[in-house]
Amino acid sequence: MTPPELDRKSALFLDLDGTLLEIAATPEQVVVPPGLPALLTHLHHQLDGALAIVTGRPLPQIDELLRPFVPSAAGEHGVSLRYADGTREELPAGIAVPTAWRDALQAAAERWPGVLVEPKPHGLAVHYRLAPEYGNEVWRLVRELVPPEHPWFRLVPAREAVEIGLRAASKGHAVERLMAHAPFHGRRPIFVGDDFTDEAGMTKARELGGVGLRVAEAFGGDPAKVRAWLAQGAHRLDGRSALPAVPSGGMP
Repeated sequence: MTPPELDRKSALFLDLDGTLLEIAATPEQVVVPPGLPALLTHLHHQLDGALAIVTGRPLPQIDELLRPFVPSAAGEHGVSLRYADGTREELPAGIAVPTAWRDALQAAAERWPGVLVEPKPHGLAVHYRLAPEYGNEVWRLVRELVPPEHPWFRLVPAREAVEIGLRAASKGHAVERLMAHAPFHGRRPIFVGDDFTDEAGMTKARELGGVGLRVAEAFGGDPAKVRAWLAQGAHRLDGRSALPAVPSGGMP
């Protein structure tokens, strides 16, 4: 799949980890290329604000990683949403993973060296990238806690991790909600993601007449190539010739 050229009617929806940023051993160890916030800010202006970050991370983490860039965004796979005017909403509001589940997983992780429990405002993730030998045990426990028929929560597989997330939320819902409002409304959505949770966003972008791009297929699995594509698109929108790839994610 060849990534499309960006134009003034594009609306960008971008995942973070594995898409804009290289996967790290733990969420805290992720590295943001120095030029990435400036590049995203520039594209945001060129597209009149039609650029959103859609990720499993909570909104405060998005802002911390990309500061001073503060875009429209969907956190926790669409549970928390921030519109272009700064308005926020939650879907559904006031629901979070029970404390008993968090305690049970944290206690188990203490018996599994290398397994990390990442709490989030509404859900949580259990990472076993550093200890893949415990993957089966992690899944066995989360399945005991969250049965398939649970009315509020579901299990979401990720790269050497599993999340407990809200059943009502998805990245597809986030794209649909953002596309219903300015500055996204009426544009062609382009969703770029790398993981299982991104599939719903890609599908919704296609349903709305746009494109869904998997990093593995469109960019050889390399976030640096995603950043280079964005940088080249920014140059085209500026009316300049496309430049060579920019592995750092910054603009020359």
